[in-house]
Amino acid sequence: MKFKLIALLILMSGLQSIAQEIPKDWMLKSPVDGVYGMDVDGAYKFLSGKKSTTVIVAIIDSGVETDHPDLKDNIWVNTKEIANNGKDDDGNGYVDDINGWDFIGGKEQDVHHDTYEICRLYKLYSEKFASANTNSLGGDDKLNYAEYQKLKPIFENDKKEADEQFEFYNQLYSSITRLQTEMGIKEPTMNDLDRFKTEDKQLATAKLILQSILSKGNSVSEVVYELEQGKSYFEGKSKYGLNPDYNPRTIVGDNYEDASERYYGNNEVEGPDAMHGTHVSGIVGAVRNNSVGIDGICENVKIMAIRAVPDGDERDKDVANAILYAVNNGAKVINMSFGKQYVYNKKVVDDAIKYAMSKDVLLIHGAGNDALNCDDVKVYPNDQMLDNAIVTNFLNIGANDMSGNTASFSNYGRNNVDVFAPGVRIYSTMIDYKYEYLDGTSMASPAACGVAALIRSYYPELSAAQVKEIIIASAYKPKMKVSLPGSEKKKTTYKKLCKSGGLVNALNAVKMADGVVK
Repeated sequence: MKFKLIALLILMSGLQSIAQEIPKDWMLKSPVDGVYGMDVDGAYKFLSGKKSTTVIVAIIDSGVETDHPDLKDNIWVNTKEIANNGKDDDGNGYVDDINGWDFIGGKEQDVHHDTYEICRLYKLYSEKFASANTNSLGGDDKLNYAEYQKLKPIFENDKKEADEQFEFYNQLYSSITRLQTEMGIKEPTMNDLDRFKTEDKQLATAKLILQSILSKGNSVSEVVYELEQGKSYFEGKSKYGLNPDYNPRTIVGDNYEDASERYYGNNEVEGPDAMHGTHVSGIVGAVRNNSVGIDGICENVKIMAIRAVPDGDERDKDVANAILYAVNNGAKVINMSFGKQYVYNKKVVDDAIKYAMSKDVLLIHGAGNDALNCDDVKVYPNDQMLDNAIVTNFLNIGANDMSGNTASFSNYGRNNVDVFAPGVRIYSTMIDYKYEYLDGTSMASPAACGVAALIRSYYPELSAAQVKEIIIASAYKPKMKVSLPGSEKKKTTYKKLCKSGGLVNALNAVKMADGVVK
């Protein structure tokens, strides 16, 4: 994707300014008040005086900062395990799993970066078919070769684009930071820039860019920060995610081809970068009413931290084992804020999802952030098994913003996305005991997950399938037209974008759950 330079910078810096004007707790508010949150506050008023039970929610993600002041009291503790004694006290196959487990950790370190699934398949197939007589292929080989023919140009284009974007961000970041150094001013004003004269073309270009940014009321420091983020993101894609020669799996030390292998990894659930998983965890279960930071959605909750998502695509074996671990250790709801468009071993994940269904565990999944129609493009994992059966314990969540509009990035699908939930400018817990706004269906999924946990806490007699149907049936249905994700000009309705035709609403959901139980 190519961007016009100045437009890109204005957009990036503008987003942070806008974020500061948005209420930090908007997702808890009511659409009746013109803020299209989930009316969690209204739900608690309705539930006042009713008893709740503790619900364990597993967060399968990048890791969780378990000692965050706004999370630590709600972190799951395996009371059957004695901490740090090097023994598997509870006999579940995992040594010292006090707060969960890390399926992408090894004896000496943890996986941080990994490749994307398309990269892994590209490498596998390119090696497999390099010297093969492709005219005589049959069976699975013929199917795999056909898939290779489709993904090869996509991968090569993605790789080329990532390399170019990294170079773009790196050069621009270098130019602007060099200009700051030459001027001796970290936050130059318009007057400072007007006075600065240079014959250096790189510095002159950086000066023009900063002048444009300042004319729009944005700050240099904001843009430098956003450029750092962009540089880091595309560096990761270029050097790791789309690099066929990169393979961190040796760190884990498992036999990756053996999908039945379950007991590997370590107990370090935070990992090298727990930013994403910590933010997700706070949405579900930041301690409520403690006068610290934010209020999570579900009050009586314990967060089980399961690390299976690197900076790159998660691997099917790890996802399956993460689901199995969660189910076998008492989780009743599992949040999965990850996904991909290519799959290596769908069966092993399908089997784990079906196992969770047999144990009455609800799985909640972010639909994805590519503005794709999931009825046309498969995103994994999903609720359709290899035999085409549809499981009853899986919810797929799109993202909406505070105004009730769709998130511009959100995937959608009348048949394959169930409901939308808050996913734009969501304020939650971050690493190093901080808080921050983030966007994504990665945020919408735990928003819905928190409501599911709330229902299971107050109405534990309801099954996972019933909770799923209640969340869909109780959705708040805006009467307004909304944007088709990916297109500001095209208008549509939620009825055409998801099964429920609307947005997750906690008050409606608990009222409906109460009616079902009575």
